[in-house]
Amino acid sequence: GGEGKSSGVRHPTSPWGKKEGRTRKRKKASDKYIIRRRGKGRG
Repeated sequence: GGEGKSSGVRHPTSPWGKKEGRTRKRKKASDKYIIRRRGKGRG
């Protein structure tokens, strides 16, 4: 049973890492957009 559990945990770990990377990239783009918008409003 131990081995089976290890395999199951390993599978979901792969997709999670990929999903996290995508979310991080999206967040960065949002930050840039927000900063630009703020700068325009202030200017």
